[in-house]
Amino acid sequence: MKPAFGSLEYAQARLHARLGRRPGEGDWRRIEVLRELPATIEALRRSALGEWVAGLGERPDAHDVEAVLRAHWRRRVEEVASWVAPEWSEALRWAGWLPELPVLDHLARGGRAFDWMDRDPVYRDLRGRGPESWPPGSPAAQLRPLGPAWTDPDALPAVWFAHWRALLPASAAGTMLESLAQTLRAHVGEFIAAQAGDGLPLRRALAARLMFLLRRSALDPVQPFVFLALWALDLERLRGELVRRAAFPRLMVA
Repeated sequence: MKPAFGSLEYAQARLHARLGRRPGEGDWRRIEVLRELPATIEALRRSALGEWVAGLGERPDAHDVEAVLRAHWRRRVEEVASWVAPEWSEALRWAGWLPELPVLDHLARGGRAFDWMDRDPVYRDLRGRGPESWPPGSPAAQLRPLGPAWTDPDALPAVWFAHWRALLPASAAGTMLESLAQTLRAHVGEFIAAQAGDGLPLRRALAARLMFLLRRSALDPVQPFVFLALWALDLERLRGELVRRAAFPRLMVA
């Protein structure tokens, strides 16, 4: 019997099918040895990462790369949220904003509003304005719960986390969500204390912890959140490979 749409069984089946398409270290090594951006993009199209570069031209600039990857990430979050029961979907959508908090932190601190932000359907409504002016019904309006942090940017992570906890259903008690939160907090602490060159080993260690949590959490609502964390790690690594080649082409071919 097929798992019912919106059930934990259904979400887990879809997520595990996607997990099987994650790139392995062999895929990454084949990308890392390439120097020129067009060759890298072409190789990516033929790899497990092909869906992430759909929409990229042959010679995108760094802002093009960022825009395409953000769009893919937001679609992926929405896709996963559509697979779970309705009481979990909003907490998943809110988790999808976590990788984008650094941009919001920059703007909340009065940082310069860059021209590339006009290309983004969310950021263009945030430029130089506070939450009270974010247009109702716009993508930016989804971020209004972060409004208190606009006058206290240091509180941004705590405000995000408090709203995430508020969105979780009562059934979240007794799940493994706290284990995931502890895993991510530990990674942030390690990253703050990291030295140059520690980034990749720390990300690999986090991926290993997430995979361990995934294996322990069959039919636990934490699984969609763990999958998003794993995909975010892959996307961050892909972003590094592409943006480095787009921004520093001469360095890459030297």
